[in-house]
Amino acid sequence: MSRPLLITDCDEVLLHMVRHMSSWLDEAHAIDFRPAGGFFSKAARRQSDGTVLADSEMWALLGGFFETEMDRQTLVPHAAEALARIAEIADVVVLTNLGDDCRARRIDQLARFGIQHRVVCNDMGAKGAPVARLVAEYRPSVTVFVDDLEMHHAAVAKAAPEVFRLHMIAEPDIAAQVPPAPDAHARIDDWEEAVLWVLARFDGVPLAARTEMENEQ
Repeated sequence: MSRPLLITDCDEVLLHMVRHMSSWLDEAHAIDFRPAGGFFSKAARRQSDGTVLADSEMWALLGGFFETEMDRQTLVPHAAEALARIAEIADVVVLTNLGDDCRARRIDQLARFGIQHRVVCNDMGAKGAPVARLVAEYRPSVTVFVDDLEMHHAAVAKAAPEVFRLHMIAEPDIAAQVPPAPDAHARIDDWEEAVLWVLARFDGVPLAARTEMENEQ
């Protein structure tokens, strides 16, 4: 029988990004960056005059961050341990919305934190189609998808409805502003709890029953 499959996002799921991009924009560009509700659009203002950056400027700066500043990013608490535990029984793919030119840097970046799994780049598109392709490739017994953005859960629900979808936002300041994604099966922002939810989906044991078993061990 085929193994289960975890398909997980990286930024704000495995690695913190927004807090470090905010620091960089302040230090290097004199820009205040405060994503409201998790949205980058209209989130950046010049400190000199308070003007809001155009979306095109914001996306260019985001690209610049990933070109030169990825070393700033830090590991989300418990993420590495959770993936190691999941990988004992499942295949793991990191599906990241970066261009292929960033793939080697992302692989090296994750490896520094002890995370060494296949990395697939999606170049800023919706994740429904790539998730469906991965499911077709691996033919897993069960698939779980983890991402911080509502749009990707909606896309996966349409393209691969059989996939379990977990909404996770590891940045507390953003998580407090963003409601659970309507197309996700659950919202959990901490990997210590999330790993139990993922494993329960893989073995078909209801989450409450699995949590009880974990507590008894």
